[in-house]
Amino acid sequence: MDVVVTGGRGSSGRWVVDRLAEPHDVTVLDRRLPDGGGHPDVDYRALDLTDAGSVFDSLTAIDPDAVVHWAAIPVAGTHPGVDLFRNNALAAHTVLSAAGRVGADVVQGSSDGAYGFFFAEETPVPDELPITEAHARRPEDDYGLSKVVTEEIGKAIARRDGVSVASIRPSWIQIPGEYPCRAPEYVDDLAAGAGNYWSYVDVRDVVDLVEAALAGAVEGHEAFNCVGPDNALGRPLVELMREHYGRVPDDCTVEGDAAAYATAKATAMLGWEPTRSWREAADEDVDVPRV
Repeated sequence: MDVVVTGGRGSSGRWVVDRLAEPHDVTVLDRRLPDGGGHPDVDYRALDLTDAGSVFDSLTAIDPDAVVHWAAIPVAGTHPGVDLFRNNALAAHTVLSAAGRVGADVVQGSSDGAYGFFFAEETPVPDELPITEAHARRPEDDYGLSKVVTEEIGKAIARRDGVSVASIRPSWIQIPGEYPCRAPEYVDDLAAGAGNYWSYVDVRDVVDLVEAALAGAVEGHEAFNCVGPDNALGRPLVELMREHYGRVPDDCTVEGDAAAYATAKATAMLGWEPTRSWREAADEDVDVPRV
């Protein structure tokens, strides 16, 4: 399969590229070419992903079977809000529009930020636990809003061009051997992780879901939560919610140290389940991909 990956030189995008490079023919589209040549089995093209002409020219020349759109400013607070929104929304529009025109299926990076919890002025208690993909998306911030817009773009392209679009909503992505969600300042301060209800996901589980979405039978547009199998504190989630927020939602079926987000949809539709817990992965010694 010919696969284009945008943002393939980013902190999580490089893991996507490293995994896909062996079974597929991969081309990375990013702002800059890699130093030292990059991955030996990957082609690279440097371009501005918000430039519709450049993106369309590249995708028509490559004619990929699928596009993994992973490029974005990944968090609020690092750029002026209007710049973040413009970059993320416009890049999604140009990339997905071109992908649809060449008949390429799409897997794109969304975020649990689309729900609007983490960057809200005051983090609300969710309507349900675990949080399913059907939960209302109510972002107050530019980052979360940009992710809602990218998902809506995915829906539009799926309708217009008949391609499949899978929007993956990762929680806080952790790199094996690093795991900032287990740093003392996070573990010892309940408020530090309360904005996403102490959720996280190992980057390798994210890549597993990208692979599953590329191989799966997604029709139209579908969104998938992507979180680890447990919460980052290793305590009962209901206990954490009551201690920090004072209550749990009426619709609450979580047990033990479960994550706050449901992943049953990805399991049912794509056969994916998260398998990496902080208990093993936080201190794991794994080579970081070169790209």
